[in-house]
Amino acid sequence: MSLVETDDVDGGEILSLHQRILSDIREKILSGVWAPGHRIPFEHELTAQYNCSRMTVNKALSQLAKAGLIERRRRSGSFVRHPQSQAAVLELHDIRIEVEALGLSYRYVRLERAKRRSDAEDRALLGLAAPGPVLALEGLHFAGERPFALEQRLINLSAVAEAAEEEFIEIAPGPWLIGRVPWSEAEHRIRAMAADENIADALDVDAGAPCLVVERRTWSAEHPVTHVRFIYPAESHTLVARFTPSQG
Repeated sequence: MSLVETDDVDGGEILSLHQRILSDIREKILSGVWAPGHRIPFEHELTAQYNCSRMTVNKALSQLAKAGLIERRRRSGSFVRHPQSQAAVLELHDIRIEVEALGLSYRYVRLERAKRRSDAEDRALLGLAAPGPVLALEGLHFAGERPFALEQRLINLSAVAEAAEEEFIEIAPGPWLIGRVPWSEAEHRIRAMAADENIADALDVDAGAPCLVVERRTWSAEHPVTHVRFIYPAESHTLVARFTPSQG
């Protein structure tokens, strides 16, 4: 019997099977139905439950593991993890999943949106050799009622022309880009800064308060796609990197 991966309608929106599996498991974890340590059904059990391919199930579980919601153990299966208040340095993670992993509600508010011809600063940030159209965005990610991170982003419209028509009100630009543009290379820069008045007002902290800044550039087939700056209140965010010895 062949497996046919159909779509389901939820609240008027069509969800892919991957999205449905991801949403169902995430809801059980965040609602407390599946407590920390609970074993997630095995891949073959989820494959039968959703009548889908094992690749679809594996993709959903891998995304949940990257978000820190579950832990995958070789031969033992997948288990619910305790919420993590930290992010991996080298991952292109979705802030929504990071916030929900803390057991808090998430929302994104777009603050500014402007299309323009790139100036010298834009080209330096994106790594562009010549002037071209860019989209400048600023938005605020919330964890519960508190600001979680301020996002300042530039998108190279020569590489992602369809972004010019997207308002980025219903969805943050990060997951929108990941879903449409296959990135081939990424660069992270991490630094500390003191909040100026605008940043302090956005994050609801005192002017001069310490902030953690994560800057990222991504490319697709050698074409610059986006530069983004995430600014976090320093006391509420930790970055983690795990290494193995290099092989000479």
